[in-house]
Formats: sequence, C-alpha cells, structure tokens
Amino acid sequence: MIIYPDLELRQGRLVNLVRNRIDSPIVYDLDPIEVARDLARQGAEWLHVVDLDAVFNAGENTAIIKEIIRSAGCSVQVGGAIRAMEKVHSWMDAGASRVVIATAAVKYPHFVKAAATAYPDSIVVSIDVRGGLVVIEGWTETTTFTPAEFAHQFDNVGLSSIIYTDIDRDEDHPESSMAHIADLAAKVRTPVIGSGVVKTLDDISTLSYLPNIAGVITSRALFGGAFSFPEAKAIATTRHDPPAPFL
Repeated sequence: MIIYPDLELRQGRLVNLVRNRIDSPIVYDLDPIEVARDLARQGAEWLHVVDLDAVFNAGENTAIIKEIIRSAGCSVQVGGAIRAMEKVHSWMDAGASRVVIATAAVKYPHFVKAAATAYPDSIVVSIDVRGGLVVIEGWTETTTFTPAEFAHQFDNVGLSSIIYTDIDRDEDHPESSMAHIADLAAKVRTPVIGSGVVKTLDDISTLSYLPNIAGVITSRALFGGAFSFPEAKAIATTRHDPPAPFL
C-alpha cells in the first residue's frame, strides 16, 4: 500500500481544509516545494498535490506545482479543477504522472473516458461521499449516486485508481467507520485510494489489510504530527501474509 502525502496549496502556501472550508484553512509554516523534496528523500514514491485556488476559482498555483513535479524526485498526481482535456494535456506535458478528476467525472463521464483513452493508467477519479451518497462541487451538492453505482461506469476504461474520500469520517461523524471504503473496494475492479480516513497509524494498519486498497492520502495527520512519513510507510509496506487455513 502506498502512502500519498497530500500537499494542498492555497495562495502558494501549504494548507489543509477543515470541513472543506476555504475561508479558514489550517496553514502550515512550511515551504511546499521543500516539503515535497524532503518527503521524496524520506522515501515517498508519490505525492498528491491539489490546487485549491483553482478548485474555488480563486487563482492558481501552477508554477509551484510544476516546480514540485520538476524537482521533487518522485511521482506526482495533480488535482484541482481538471474539467477539460486541455487541462489534462497541460499537466501531463508538465510531467505529472497522473491527473485527478473529481466533480467533472460526475457531470461529464465521457470526459473521463476520453482522458483515460488518451493517457491509459494515468487518470484518477475522485469520489467524495457523505451519508452514503456521492457529493460534488466542494461537498456542497449531493447526487443520487452511491459510490459503487457511480464507480462501476468506469470499470473498463483504464483508470489508474479511484480516490474515495469519506467525509463522515473526516468530520468525525459518530457512525463513520472503515466499512464504507472496504465495501467500495470489494465491489470495484479499479484499485482504491483512501482519503479522509487516516487519523492514526492504527488506521493505516487497518487499511493495509483490506483487499483492493492500493493507497492512502494523508495531510492533517501527517503535517499535524500524528505520525511521521517513515512511520506511516513502514506500516503500509509491511507484508501481510494471508491467514493460515483452519484445520
């Protein structure tokens, strides 16, 4: 299982959104480019980088992200308002290894299929879920899709992975659990990356045992000091042999 450090960029700064509110982010006093390089030195294979200003139509952080791609020394998947093939081409030309499509995947599924055809195994669909239903537009609009129903339309289009963001767990809903991401992972062919589900090293350990969970995205726990990247990677990459048969 791969640990994806989550570098969320707002006005050139490394931040994390609480309840997806752009007006009151947690701001980390860290240079995002240096953080990216340091994580690669610590053994990060991938970085998950999101341009929040692009998402909220408040500008862009393209130059910083391109520098991260150029100099980090590991693979980078980029998200943030990727809604047209022109944007996909632009990021792939800049050296991104993958691009992440979120709201546009719900509104324009043909766009996802076109992107995956043009860049096989390089397109990621991000599914944000609250109360068992897919939500879009920065968690403000609820659709009628369950995660599995929505994901199945992309079963055979050559996606690299699906990001499943469990909003209820991210917001500490009392009834949230790992069961939701486990259920989706069991129902789809595409590898699943968890987001919003990790608060402790125990959570990483739990996810590492679940079938079809290919990775986990972490920001608040990692940059907030709940654990270090080497600690997270050590647990994520521990080999789990299947249980011995009952005799």
